[in-house]
Amino acid sequence: MAIRHVEPYTDEWLKQPACYASLVVEQLGAEVSDWWEGPCDPRAVTVRLADGTALVWDEESGWRLGRYVGGGSGRHTELTGVRYLGGGLLPRPERVPAALTDAREGVGSSTAWRPCYRSHRNCRDGFDVALDFYTRLIDA
Repeated sequence: MAIRHVEPYTDEWLKQPACYASLVVEQLGAEVSDWWEGPCDPRAVTVRLADGTALVWDEESGWRLGRYVGGGSGRHTELTGVRYLGGGLLPRPERVPAALTDAREGVGSSTAWRPCYRSHRNCRDGFDVALDFYTRLIDA
């Protein structure tokens, strides 16, 4: 299979994080009360959890957990008491629930310090190839 880069800022490129997030939401199951796509630059997704917290993923620092303060579709989500889940920028969806548990307990690779794995300005750094893998799983 050839490597396929998605053109930045196209509809397909903008939707890539939602495909990945939908797989994470599936893994979290009944714990999820709602989820939506956030804004661009960086691309982001918010997953509201039943306990009043939220997970936010963005393409620079991965997943973070915090108490939900505000936000909505197409807007940046505001959280307090943030902990980053660890596990890299794009952990496999089935690993997110365990990372969430670690973050809630303040153990494992979770941290209060924001990691910066990449800049959203580096549109042609190959990250879209990794996200496209999850898009293809959804489309299959």
